[in-house]
This record gives sequence, structure tokens and C-alpha cells, in this order.
Amino acid sequence: METDELDLHRCLEEARAFHGGLCGGAIMGTRMAIAGCQAIGITDPRGKDGKNLIVYVETDRCPADGILATTGCHPGKRNMKILDYGKMAATFINLKTGKAVRVNAKNREGDRKVLREEIENAPDTEDRLTMPAEDLFEIREVRVELKPQDMPGKPIQIVTCSACNERIMDMREIYREGRVLCRPCADNLFYYSPIEQDPSD
Repeated sequence: METDELDLHRCLEEARAFHGGLCGGAIMGTRMAIAGCQAIGITDPRGKDGKNLIVYVETDRCPADGILATTGCHPGKRNMKILDYGKMAATFINLKTGKAVRVNAKNREGDRKVLREEIENAPDTEDRLTMPAEDLFEIREVRVELKPQDMPGKPIQIVTCSACNERIMDMREIYREGRVLCRPCADNLFYYSPIEQDPSD
């Protein structure tokens, strides 16, 4: 590394402060972020290299906080994309060079027992702190086709849903039978259901 910006001890302390503790998942996320950034030539993700980094995180659990604290990437900045696949994996992209790697936790012998114990009890973090990254992770170079609407910055387009009359940003709309629809209205897939108000209230 050219700098100590990705020093493990410092990154773990930042993850602890952000996450509110240092569980096994936060440690894994921190170490994934360090390994991923190093593999794509990002040495200072929270500083001079920040504008060159996008991360796709495949879980909405503790590793995401470790990655966020280490890289400085946020969903609100549009340089962290959360894909809730339930996997301990993330893809790191260097926008300047185009290089991208996917880092995922290796399935080691006995992992099922370890995972079951972690669900039922407090996780043992010692292995995650001391094992070499190559023993913890599989790191593969990948290709990610980034579209203009996926990049950080102002929305490149805003339209209005014909059904719910809400705004849709960044070309997430669906065109169906001559109508502009948001994804929930297009497929009737709402994660919520409205509660009708009693007119007498």
C-alpha cells in the first residue's frame, strides 16, 4: 500500500464506532473492504480515491456497516448499492481504471457448524481478525456494466408515475401500454399496504 489509509486496526476502530460494536459480521465487512480496495488499486477510499469507488454490497446486515465505515461509500451518495441477496459478498469497482473484483466469504470445512453457532451464540471473532485474507475470502476479477443512471451525481431524469402520481428518478420507470409506471405499480408489488382512514376521524 502507498498509504496506511487501509490500516486494519484503524479501520476496525472506525467500524466499531459506526456499527456500535465489533461483531463478526462487521469485522468481515471491514476486511472485505480492505481486500477489495487493495485488489483494485484504491488506497485512500475515504479521501483522494473516494470519487473513483463504487461498491455493490450483497447483504443488508453487519458486513455492510463494516464496508461503509472503511470505504466511506453510502447509499445516499449513490456509490454504495445494496443488493439484499443475503450473501457475505461485495463487488468493488475502480471507476478510474474500470477494474472490478467481487469478494466473497469462503465456505470452509465446518462452516455450517460455525454459522449455526453464530446464529445461536455470540460469534467467535478471533479467526476473522487473524486469518490471512486469502483464507477468508475468494477474490475474483469481474465485469460490471455501469449505466449512466447508476452513477453518483444528480438524477439524469425524473418522471411521474401515471398510477400513483409519485416521482421516479434515475430511469427506474417501466413503460407499459403507453403509461409510465413505477415498479410497484407496474407489478402490484408493494412492501406496504395503505390503511384506509375512517371518514369520521
